[in-house]
Amino acid sequence: MSKLQGRVALVTGGSRGIGRGIAAALARDGAAVAVNYRKDEDAARATVQQIRDAGGTAECYAASVDVRDQVDAMVERIRAELGPIDILVSNAGIASRGHSVHDTDPAEVQRVIATHALGAHRLCQLVLDDMRKRGRGDIVVISSSEVTHMRAGGAPYNMAKAAAEALALTLAHEEAANGIRVNIVAPGLVATDMGDRLVRAKLGRASVAELDSEQPFGRVTRPEDVAEVICFLVSDPGSMVTGQRIVVDGGAAESPTAAS
Repeated sequence: MSKLQGRVALVTGGSRGIGRGIAAALARDGAAVAVNYRKDEDAARATVQQIRDAGGTAECYAASVDVRDQVDAMVERIRAELGPIDILVSNAGIASRGHSVHDTDPAEVQRVIATHALGAHRLCQLVLDDMRKRGRGDIVVISSSEVTHMRAGGAPYNMAKAAAEALALTLAHEEAANGIRVNIVAPGLVATDMGDRLVRAKLGRASVAELDSEQPFGRVTRPEDVAEVICFLVSDPGSMVTGQRIVVDGGAAESPTAAS
């Protein structure tokens, strides 16, 4: 039997990039996966089809995680169609525009924090009761190695990810007695479409792959690398791990930026 058989996982922002890698890996290990997306339905359906072609179970669900009514309705649909959610991977996110604090539009700060932190808070609220009843629950918040650096020009993003980490670490203390594990996974630069856009903007490189030879292990982190850490955390071998922040960057502590 697959190690996640009988479990239901929700991956927000699961249609592309890191989220797609996470969704595929959880399905491979036996979970029924709800792939959340905001607007790219074609990408979400492609992710679901990839999972089904490999023998897994998946459905896609549209919702903007910063809109409470959409989040509430999505969770109810998942419960009805796949069952109670006992794995939540809070991965949905947006980048900030790279302006200084002085020049940042206040609306941008609100939008980025709402997406990364406030949406995650609501999702956690919605799944906790089901996780408590099942006796095992796993929440993984996808953060970023950028929180360690707090570089100039990234205040909205850095603030949002720091708030999401605070949520995860607090929740780990609150829910341990209920059998719920909560951890943070913080990737560095990852080879995704967003990663390509970031290195073009910041370094003038055509793609992330051009940086492979400069990395300690000879390549930039791939979505699959992040996904395997999450599969460990939510399975029995990871059952004694909670309240931890795990950086997945191949030792590239000074990566130019993070993709999420």
